[in-house]
Amino acid sequence: MQENKCVAYVEVTTGAGLQPVTIWLQQLLSTYANAMQKASLVAFSMFALSLGMFGQIETPIFKVEGKSAFVWGEDNLSGAVSSTVQDPLTGNAIYKLNYDGIEVSSRMGFEAVGNGEAGAFLNYTTTIVNGTDAELFVRYGGISVDGHSALPLWAVPSNQSRHKSKSKRKTDVVELSTMHCFTGGFLSSENFFSPNASSQVFAIAPGRSLTVSSVVRDPRHYSLRCSVEGCFPTGAVRYYLKVNSRDYVFVWPGRSAIYCGQ
Repeated sequence: MQENKCVAYVEVTTGAGLQPVTIWLQQLLSTYANAMQKASLVAFSMFALSLGMFGQIETPIFKVEGKSAFVWGEDNLSGAVSSTVQDPLTGNAIYKLNYDGIEVSSRMGFEAVGNGEAGAFLNYTTTIVNGTDAELFVRYGGISVDGHSALPLWAVPSNQSRHKSKSKRKTDVVELSTMHCFTGGFLSSENFFSPNASSQVFAIAPGRSLTVSSVVRDPRHYSLRCSVEGCFPTGAVRYYLKVNSRDYVFVWPGRSAIYCGQ
């Protein structure tokens, strides 16, 4: 596009008559052009800054969506599907998380410590069904009760119980044959997480399933609340395990835990 230049002559009364004053007008036009350029730069800078601020605000949202954790009951962002089914034999609730051919189901139970001791054992059993074409690997995650973390207990067969007091503290050990949650079939004793197996990896072949259990002692001093309907743990229990690189998280209200004691 051809640039149009404006050249003006101003009539002034001097001894020389009419004289062109183009130099003054060119300086004025140059000043105006510089001012417009600066205004454009300021506007562009403000636009770029606003884009940068917008990007900073949006970043945490993408980080949240990119987390590799599925929480039961929170399906909007994760892509997993939560559901609750009833055990056909007992009628007890089972929480399920389904994602991309993998089904993880959870049951939560408890029983009194017994033997004159206060407190409760909290336990969970989780079944992982591999509906994919690849092998899955399951690892221990963690568990907390109302924000108080707890470690899995040593679960030992009855024939090892006579040695437990020599090598470990009594409060860190549970004997499988004395826990009705195991003997009654609520928990699977075939696979379980305990301190000696917390880092153990369980492999699940395509088309197969695995059930793994764990027991913790409620870390709180007053953990049970009793009424005419029975005694139940207070608060909520939150635990998770890893299936490949993803965390499957289950949150159980204490009132929903199943009493599997005797």
